[in-house]
Amino acid sequence: MPRDFHLPGRSTAYAENGMCATSHPLASGIAVDVLKRGGNAVDAAIAAAVTLGLCEPQMTGIGGDCFAIVKPAGEDRLIGLNASGRAPKAMTAQTVRAQGFESIPVRSALAVTVPGAIAGFAQLSADHGRWSLADTLAPAIAYAEAGVPVAPRVALDWARSTEGLSGAARDFYLIGGAAPRAGDMFRAPGQAEVLRRIAKDGAKGFYEGEVAEDMVASLRALGGLHEAEDFASASADYVEPVSADYRGVELVELPPNGHGVTALLMAKLLEGFDIAALDPFGAQRAHLEAEAARIAYDARNRFVADADHMPDGLEPMLGDAKIAALAALIDPDRAMPDVRAATGAVHKDTIYITVVDRDRMAVSLIYSIFHDFGSGLASSKFGINFQNRGAGFTLEAGHPNELAPGKRPLHTIIPAMLRRGGRVAMPFGVMGGQYQPTGHVRILTNMVDFGMDPQEAIDGPRSFHEDGALMLENGYGEAAATALRDMGHDVRRREGALGGAQAIEIDHERGVLIGGSDPRKDGVALGY
Repeated sequence: MPRDFHLPGRSTAYAENGMCATSHPLASGIAVDVLKRGGNAVDAAIAAAVTLGLCEPQMTGIGGDCFAIVKPAGEDRLIGLNASGRAPKAMTAQTVRAQGFESIPVRSALAVTVPGAIAGFAQLSADHGRWSLADTLAPAIAYAEAGVPVAPRVALDWARSTEGLSGAARDFYLIGGAAPRAGDMFRAPGQAEVLRRIAKDGAKGFYEGEVAEDMVASLRALGGLHEAEDFASASADYVEPVSADYRGVELVELPPNGHGVTALLMAKLLEGFDIAALDPFGAQRAHLEAEAARIAYDARNRFVADADHMPDGLEPMLGDAKIAALAALIDPDRAMPDVRAATGAVHKDTIYITVVDRDRMAVSLIYSIFHDFGSGLASSKFGINFQNRGAGFTLEAGHPNELAPGKRPLHTIIPAMLRRGGRVAMPFGVMGGQYQPTGHVRILTNMVDFGMDPQEAIDGPRSFHEDGALMLENGYGEAAATALRDMGHDVRRREGALGGAQAIEIDHERGVLIGGSDPRKDGVALGY
């Protein structure tokens, strides 16, 4: 679809040699600079990701986790990396239940799993990067020392998140006791020192020695059960991506403990409907997507966990017979009143980066601390903000995702790629906590069923069934909202925009890269 240049909007970015798309212009600039100076897509992605922990500290940071899919240069093989952290070895569900909790308190040390991102960055750099880790981290170290000006969307999110901060985190992440305004400088000299140690000693500079001691002592003082060995044993694991076909286009995700399989199930459920015949932003499409999401997320909640604790693998979600039975539950004209009862008979805050270099190495990387500022806690010396991924566990006895020592929780952050004819066509990802699988499928169907380019597919209005209601962005008109209510949905207008996204389409025939970056964030797609 040609863009109407009379209206406000954002053009799709085109470049030949290399491209990145991130949620912040400083990070995009760093990534392109790395590519121009001879680094590859892995070097650029790591440099930009670590910088985003300073540009968007409410979204991500070195106290968080990451996942990545990498396409090496000259190949169509895909490499998956799971750099999500594990629960402390002294942490059990019984321990938490004995404290009177029915779920893990999100703003507590009990929710803090061991940060996995640094182990992942170090692994990717060593195995697939062209630069040393020291060279890759240099831009982020400089920004941590000098500071970064706070961007408008970041300032908005920061102001909404201050109540979740406590203790040392308030000292490190507030300025004069308040959230910074757009244009204020945010500095993190403690993190600069941590990054210098990682640059010198690799992952050991983070998981051992004084930095690890600071994290362990701070967490234990806050009621955590963390020990030095939990950090010293941290590692990232290579995993085999999983995929599903949607009308001849392959959607590639990572396996559990992430919930990319939720997107695969959604895509297969929707494949049985003539989506292309519908208004792309009308009520009927939003209804079908919501029903598919309700079914897929219910399956996720039942089955997805640390892969070592899923004895039946992906069959309960992606078996052909199971998909057919679940798809039959969707009424094109009426919302299910109780999705869990219907399906029972059959069986949050993040940054995303994509980079493609001149050799067509492609990286799809996502990096997060979960809720706004994660647990809201930070280490007392270096100011490392701790994620709260442990809140992804359940305390339900016997559940596959029940909290257990050394176990990885159900994880919401998921990188993705599209393949056509066996060739990688587009690394992409969607930020926004639980929304991410739905966001992946929305972009997929925008492009496959409606022929949108990456920027159009990202720009379009979004809807999402959450907290028992169908939330609509303002891009949906009142006619669509009324029609959805008539179908039985509890329709509400969402206060905040739904997530954000980045994508880079690889046009193999013309030899160009086509990038899109979400206007819901501050970022941009840049190339050279």
